[in-house]
This record gives sequence, structure tokens and C-alpha cells, in this order.
Amino acid sequence: VSVLPKMATTSGSGDSNAALSRKHLGIPQAIFVEDVIAFMKQPGNETADLVLKRLDEQYQKYKFMELNLSQKKRRLKSQIPEIKQTLEILKHMQKKKDSTDPMETMFLLADNLYAKASVPPTDKVCLWLGANVMLEYDIDEARALLEKNLTTATRNLEGLEDDLDFLRDQFTTTEVNMARVYNWDVKRRSSEAASKSTA
Repeated sequence: VSVLPKMATTSGSGDSNAALSRKHLGIPQAIFVEDVIAFMKQPGNETADLVLKRLDEQYQKYKFMELNLSQKKRRLKSQIPEIKQTLEILKHMQKKKDSTDPMETMFLLADNLYAKASVPPTDKVCLWLGANVMLEYDIDEARALLEKNLTTATRNLEGLEDDLDFLRDQFTTTEVNMARVYNWDVKRRSSEAASKSTA
């Protein structure tokens, strides 16, 4: 999906633009309109209202993308501490699996409701995988899986933050383009009005 299919491009290498689109997959890059007069002479840019409408539609798409990315970021930010906490519990269970003493703990039943539990030494754990699915793993396998999940979640969070920064740049570019086209239109109308009044 192109941001503004009939916009003038700024000078730059095509390779960097290709790398940028791969880096921010799915987020179209807003092209800065340097020469508004030349831009407005391009086919499809007959009126400022038409161009402003198209720019506003693109701006709204960016807002929608930001909402989706922010929700994903919030979800990952809540998942990472849970994974870390589960990893800590597994590390503790690994230390205790060779002992004969049971591990005393508090078990969460519901929000703010806990029950005492005595867990015998074990080398098996059950992990919630999501969608109401739980699987039994050896402690070492579970730890490897959770460490992999933590690494993936952290990398995804960094990627989301990078994509959100890129989106903010696209907001700014689109807002500046809208202001430049609007100001050009105001200037054009006032010069037309001045020429009509002198004629």
C-alpha cells in the first residue's frame, strides 16, 4: 500500500527506501512534499480538498496502526514479567528437585485469594500455553522454552517500539504535508481573489 501514490519523492537512494519498508513491514512511508506547486500539478491532485482528504485518510490509517501496535506493546509488557516470574519459580524448583523436603508456597486461586500448598520435589511442571491449553514438561525443557519465549517477547517489544517511533515520524510528515497543501491553497485563493478584484 502506497502512502500517497501521486506524491513527489524526495531525493534519496531507492535501496534505503526498500530497506526501510522491509524494516517496518506493513507501515507505508509518508513522502515529504517539498515542492507543493509541482505536487499539485500532478495528475490526481486537481483540488486541494481532494489532496487534503487523501492525506487525512492516510493520517487516520496511521492512527489505527498506532492503536494496534500500542495494544500489542501493552500485551507484551504484561507478558514479559510473567515469563520472568515463571522462570524464577522454575529455577527454584530445579534447586529443590533433588531434596526430599516438600516446598511450601502460596497458590493463587483468584485475585487476592491464596491457598497454602505443599509441593513435593518433582522434575515435571505444567505450563499454560494459552487458549486453555496446558502441557506437562520436564523442568529443563520448560526452562528452555520460557527462556526462548522471553527472548522472543523482548525482541518483539523492541521491534514494536521501533515501529511506533517510525509511525510518529509518519504522523509528523503527514501533518506537515497537510499544513503545506492547506497554506498553498489559502495563498492561491487569496491571489485569485486579489486578481479578480483588480480585474
